[in-house]
Amino acid sequence: MTTTGISPASVSVSATSGKPAHRDGNVLRWLGAYTSSMMGDNVCYIALSWAAVQAGTPAQAGLVMAVSAIPRALLMLGGGVVADRFGPRKVVIGSDAVRCVAVLTLAAVLFATSPSLWLLAVLATVFGIVDALFMPAVGALPARVTSRDQLARVQGMRGLAIRFANVVGAPLGGLGVALGGSAAAFGLAGMLIAVSVPLLISVRMRELPADDAPDQAGGTAWRDLRDGLRYLRGHRVLAPLIVAIALGDLGFVGPLNVGLTLLADRRGWGASGMGWVVAAFGTGAGAAALLLTLRGRLPRAGSLAAVTILGGSVAIGALAYVPSVAGAVGVALVLGLLAGLSGALCGALLQTQADPAYLGRVSAVAGLVSLGLAPLSMPLTAAAIGWWGTGPVFVTSAAVCGLGGVLALCVRDLRRAELPR
Repeated sequence: MTTTGISPASVSVSATSGKPAHRDGNVLRWLGAYTSSMMGDNVCYIALSWAAVQAGTPAQAGLVMAVSAIPRALLMLGGGVVADRFGPRKVVIGSDAVRCVAVLTLAAVLFATSPSLWLLAVLATVFGIVDALFMPAVGALPARVTSRDQLARVQGMRGLAIRFANVVGAPLGGLGVALGGSAAAFGLAGMLIAVSVPLLISVRMRELPADDAPDQAGGTAWRDLRDGLRYLRGHRVLAPLIVAIALGDLGFVGPLNVGLTLLADRRGWGASGMGWVVAAFGTGAGAAALLLTLRGRLPRAGSLAAVTILGGSVAIGALAYVPSVAGAVGVALVLGLLAGLSGALCGALLQTQADPAYLGRVSAVAGLVSLGLAPLSMPLTAAAIGWWGTGPVFVTSAAVCGLGGVLALCVRDLRRAELPR
């Protein structure tokens, strides 16, 4: 099956309101719920890492922080099936409710007793399981909230929400720990996640037309999964797009996470210098998200995504050879802008090219690539830098990232893909 869009008969809430997404109260309620949930996640991460360090050795704390990745990777594809079968709204509301209860329960326990590693590991496992359901559903939700021509703008708004949650959430988590320890920080995280639930309940969802709605009468979850993978494999835009995203993430995640820390250490920039570089990257990525939010559409989206991936790969390689902090800040700003644009455009193309009935499964595959495969490059990047130094490793990673852009340019249907007007 190679269906590439929403049926023209589908009518969305935003379409009937006649408002662009960034002025639509229905979309803004969804955005507020998503932002609050992401802020809660960031606060919870700070609280969990602090509690784990207090309860055990650094190695044990690292294991606790990594526990959530296992169920998330194993169950992500199944989460896509659940989102498509039962509807993303129900899954997102249920996921946030479970996370809220789990975090507030742990906060109450920690107010009464000191943290234990096994309890923290249980929370991390619960979050990993819930994330496997939450993330595909979040990817499938915008198509039920707004019209197809507004999905690119919504992708930009989502990028702004993520940046805001990262900037505000971490300091809030640190403040919570400073004022009341891990228990207070977990309590704050639970309350932030709780805010998202009534907001999500208030969001109006459109029903998919009969031709686009998933068939829930008969068939097993395994059959649904195979059907989704078959749909994705046969799609002339989505299949190469997923591969391009995978190559871009594999070449990007290692250098911009563990690689940047090692680079700052070897250059003598210190933690403050690294902080400026990270801030510059975030500023560039935020500017890209804002651009897409205000414009709503960029022409020649497939070609532009390919070019920005290639430009970002050049910036990754150049970052290892910049001698000063000021130069690195400039390169990181450009890298953030290019990576932000390529990420937003790829996300918007996923949203607009996929049949809404398959969006949960398509989002699950994309999430598995970004959250399951790409993080594996971080320990490999660290080991490789120890053997060969930052320059060769950053250049190699840039080449892998650049292959994603080359692929996008070489596949005609992806290169010519456009966002709807």
